[in-house]
Amino acid sequence: MCGIVGIYLKNKKHQKDLGKLLTGMMNNMASRGPDSAGFAIYDKSNKYKYSVCLNADLQNQNLSKLLKNKLSAIKLKKVSDHVVIETSTKPEKAIGVLKDIQGLDIVGYGKSIEIFKQVGNPKDVVKKFSLDKFTGSHAIGHTRMATESAITTDGSHPYSTGEDECLVHNGSLSNHNNLRRSLVKNGVEFKSLNDTEVAAGYISNSLKNKNSLKDTLTSGLKDLDGFYTFITGTRNGFAVLRDEIACKPAVIAENSDYVAIASEFQAMAHLPNVNKADIYEPKPGVVYSWGN
Repeated sequence: MCGIVGIYLKNKKHQKDLGKLLTGMMNNMASRGPDSAGFAIYDKSNKYKYSVCLNADLQNQNLSKLLKNKLSAIKLKKVSDHVVIETSTKPEKAIGVLKDIQGLDIVGYGKSIEIFKQVGNPKDVVKKFSLDKFTGSHAIGHTRMATESAITTDGSHPYSTGEDECLVHNGSLSNHNNLRRSLVKNGVEFKSLNDTEVAAGYISNSLKNKNSLKDTLTSGLKDLDGFYTFITGTRNGFAVLRDEIACKPAVIAENSDYVAIASEFQAMAHLPNVNKADIYEPKPGVVYSWGN
C-alpha cells in the first residue's frame, strides 16, 4: 500500500502555490507509505537542470569547485542532501561528468523537472525539502510502503529514466525481472531492483522510439503484468493509468483551475474549491492525460 498524488495547474495564478498544494496532498498520504517519500516539481527553464543526491562525504565538499571548468555557467540550489545543478551543458556531456563524481547520484534531469526523495516519514521528508516553497506548473508525489525492494533512497519514488520524465506507482509488477533484462539489452540503465523503475524504463524506451505517451501506456496494459495505478510526468503535463483489474484506488478532482489525483480523496480535501470540482474514479485500462 503506497500513496500517489499529482496536481496539474490549468490556471497560472496558482503556480506560486504549487508546493503548498502538494505539501497538503503528501502529508495526507503519509499513512499509506511511512517508509520514504519523494516528489517531482515541473518548473520550466531555458537551461538544463540536473537533480542529484549527495552522500554524507560529498555534502561537506565544495560541489561548485568540483564542477568548475566541466559544466558551463552553473548555478546550484541545495536543499537538504539534494542539489539542483542548472547549466547550459547538454545531457550528452553533463551526465558523463556527473557520473564521474563519487558519492553523487543523478535522480532526474531536463529543462523542467526537479526531483527530491528521501527515506523517512513523508511529513518529515516534505519538511526537510521545504516543499511548500516550490513553484511550478505541475507536480507528482509518492509515499512508500516498501514491498519490492529495500528502504533506501534508490528504492524511493519518483523514478526518472528519461529527460523530463518520471513515474510514481502504487501496486506491484510480476514480470519486472524479465522486462528489465530486455530493456538493458536496449541500452536502458537501472540503479535499483525496484519494479517501478522498470516500468519507468519501459515508458522512456517507448517514448524514445517516437511512440506517444498514450500509445505507450496503452501498450503497457499487455506488456506489464501485475496491478498498478501509474502517474507519469512529462515536461508539459502528466497522465494517469489504472490496470484493467483496477484493484488499486485512485480518485480525480477536476475544475477550471486544476486537475488533482490521489489514492484517496482525503489528500485533496484542502485544495481550493474542491467541493465544486468534478470528482470521479479513473476507469480501468483507460489513459487520462493533461497537458501532453
